[in-house]
Amino acid sequence: MSLAPALLEILACPEDKGALYYLEAESLLYNPRLQRSYAIRDDIPVMLIDESTTVDADEHGRLMAVIGDAGIAPTFS
Repeated sequence: MSLAPALLEILACPEDKGALYYLEAESLLYNPRLQRSYAIRDDIPVMLIDESTTVDADEHGRLMAVIGDAGIAPTFS
């Protein structure tokens, strides 16, 4: 199940308050500025900084390639 578009429009990173990228196939929201991902569990975004994952440079590159290849837009502008 996908996250509702209305929810995506208001989701922001809890740390820097910036937009995120929703990678539905990977069940995560990604903040490329902080190289941090937020898991989506049971269709609920886990937006707690303590439960986020900081990704390394290789994973950041992979996620950015997925975002670029799929034309994924940020949650808001």
